[in-house]
Amino acid sequence: MGFGTETSEDEAFSIIDAFLEAGGNMLDTADVNGGGASEELLGRWRASRPQNLVNSVVLATKAHIFTGKDVNDVGTFRRHLRRALDASLLRLGIEAIDLYQMHAWDPLIPIEETLSFLDAAVRAGKVHYVGLSNFSGWQLQLALSTAKAMGMQLPVTLQQQYSLACREIEYEVIPAALANNVGLLARSPLASGFLSGNYTRGGGAEQGTRLGSESAMFGQIGNSFFASEQNWATLEVVTQIADEAGVTPSQVALSWVTNRPSVTSTIFSARTLTQLESNLPAGDLHLGEEATARLNAVSAPTPNDDPHGPPAFSSVTAMSTPASRNTANSLPSEPGGGVQLLVVKEKGS
Repeated sequence: MGFGTETSEDEAFSIIDAFLEAGGNMLDTADVNGGGASEELLGRWRASRPQNLVNSVVLATKAHIFTGKDVNDVGTFRRHLRRALDASLLRLGIEAIDLYQMHAWDPLIPIEETLSFLDAAVRAGKVHYVGLSNFSGWQLQLALSTAKAMGMQLPVTLQQQYSLACREIEYEVIPAALANNVGLLARSPLASGFLSGNYTRGGGAEQGTRLGSESAMFGQIGNSFFASEQNWATLEVVTQIADEAGVTPSQVALSWVTNRPSVTSTIFSARTLTQLESNLPAGDLHLGEEATARLNAVSAPTPNDDPHGPPAFSSVTAMSTPASRNTANSLPSEPGGGVQLLVVKEKGS
């Protein structure tokens, strides 16, 4: 999100280079990021690097959110998606996007129209795989069931917020993803930096941090995280486990998310090379059963007195094994991971 705006181009290039050198293979952005600046930066990076390096990258982007002032510059209807896709291809300097994701559910457009466009884009060679983002459980299931019924390309991934401070998707979204063999791309695994250990109870957000920025969106997110006593209790356990293991709180939080059922890649923002180098070791960190159980207990989502009992996720977790977790028609995967633009760390198989 900060590439092309917050992070200088030279440092952004260094971050991407270092990530790929460490074994990463996936870059993810969105057409709305920086008003297209992130995609343009990626296009310049691709043009300045050897073809064999560029060809090793799995490139992902998204469409849906407002990209202009016109009423038709938003949504998942055919007219907007056609223009958005062509604009992304031009900015990225490529002929096809490896993973093209719908940035959010569009309540105004029939899902059949969206899926038919995406299917046509795949058949035209402009898109290799289709993904979704920020969908609820029923929306994910409707999209998948409709695509199957129409004989169209099936979405293979779902990008969703998921962290020790945000586990509500375990009620409906993760069970739906597991049932349909859809890979989960977990974004904001550090809860916008809350789980990094840089915040203290009553201390607020310092200037220069993500939650301390002037962004109204991040201000609201920070207030929500800071107001939860459970989040502070969770952060305390994260810090304790980090101290015991001799690692950072961020690495603990990232490792926990990366090893959850259905998660195939974990996405985290790296605005500096130092942040990237600090977080990459999380991909090789194994917390162990005792530490994982402590984290699971302290961060457990509240069922809100559901008369049907605990979340469905609790039962599918017991049935899930690492060997059974894959994305079926998913993207190429390599041990060591991938990046976002924003930086994605993908689990080894």
